Amino acid sequence: MSQESADHIQYDLDDKPPLPEALPLGLQHVFAMFLGNVAPPLIIAGAVGLATGRTTFLVQMALLVAGVATLVQVFTVGPVGSNLPVMMGTSFAFVGPLVAISTQFGLPAVFGACLVGAFVEIGIGFSYDYIDRFFPPLVSGIVVMLIGLTLIPVGMDYAAGGAGAENYGSLMNIGLASLVFFVTLGLNQFFTGFLRITSVFLGILVGYIAAIMLGVADFSAVAQAGWIAIPTPLEFGIAFEPSAIITIAFLYAVTAVETIGDMTGIVAAANREPTRDEIRGGLFADGIMSAIAAIFSAFPNTSFSQNVGVINFTGVLSRYVVAIGGGLLIVAGFVPKVAALVTAMPDAVLGGGALILFSTIFSSGVSIIDRDVDLNHRNTTILAVSVALGLAVEFRPDAIASFPELFQTVLGSGLIMGGISALLLNIVIPGSSGADIEPEPPADAEPSISGDGGVVDED
Repeated sequence: MSQESADHIQYDLDDKPPLPEALPLGLQHVFAMFLGNVAPPLIIAGAVGLATGRTTFLVQMALLVAGVATLVQVFTVGPVGSNLPVMMGTSFAFVGPLVAISTQFGLPAVFGACLVGAFVEIGIGFSYDYIDRFFPPLVSGIVVMLIGLTLIPVGMDYAAGGAGAENYGSLMNIGLASLVFFVTLGLNQFFTGFLRITSVFLGILVGYIAAIMLGVADFSAVAQAGWIAIPTPLEFGIAFEPSAIITIAFLYAVTAVETIGDMTGIVAAANREPTRDEIRGGLFADGIMSAIAAIFSAFPNTSFSQNVGVINFTGVLSRYVVAIGGGLLIVAGFVPKVAALVTAMPDAVLGGGALILFSTIFSSGVSIIDRDVDLNHRNTTILAVSVALGLAVEFRPDAIASFPELFQTVLGSGLIMGGISALLLNIVIPGSSGADIEPEPPADAEPSISGDGGVVDED
């Protein structure tokens, strides 16, 4: 570790901060990922019109599974888990396609696709040395950009009060969403430390308090919810639709690349590369815990990039701090009143925060492209064509209405269409998708994993 990195690290991987410090540090990780974890079940439940109690159950399971998955990543179960401070949560990447699948086939098909598709990521864990080369920064950057772009209309619907709401676009809804949006933006840009890291959480909290004061938050479900509830497997049933499975399987391949990137970002705080076992174990945990999530009515889990930012910003690399965050999520998952309190949040409040999150996802994709891709003629063409095709089918789905149903489901998703286009174009168009010049490793560096999955020799 370089001296600069050593000075930045406050607690290393196996350090155990005193409990009075560790507890708020763990809570900070929960704050950073909380909205990102509960927003997907809220959005999907709204799309299918679930009753409040059923929505509460989905949120409860999202909290519980994220907590268990985090502990598996941190402490490992056999070969499953990275043994790194990886905070897990419900993946935003799946939201758009899962909304489409749930409205067309119902929630049983959603959970069936998530269960079967999870084996794709498990398979990548076994053979990631060969699979990784098909997802260079150009492809993964385009996919991440499209995740944000295709979700922004969903966020805007929520900011306006929820698609189909009688008061859609009312001044009350737009006002609440704007309050959350600008409080979050202000805290993020004009403050540092704890206020900046928790800016989304605090923005949502301010909006929620304003909604309560204005009398637009309904807490009847909180009063009806119990204090303790035990998870029930297959609560919504399960079904298997081929087109849904194909769509979700592709997304598991994409999130595998994101997870590798997150683990690389975490250990970069200690100035090293992740080991083969860490990467393989992390992918196993992603896939296996996502399969278990489907059985318990939760959506696919993956590593959360915002928590990688927390680690690098604070210099707290301790696995035990992240484990405390996972433990807090498990406690919340067993208490339905906590989940009911979240579901009582007006759609407009969620929308104000969601717009920030979705736009940040897009900017993350831009950062990947800017940092790791040589924007030559070849790569800018792939970028332009892939994004154009993705947005074309996302915003004008009727254009492919004459296609068979299977193709409409798969190619009707802007994320899938754009991602497949980027993947295929990167394979068939000659040239390199990465940067022209790669930095040489230090002379005394340990062998590390190369971009194409091979091992870089010391000499």
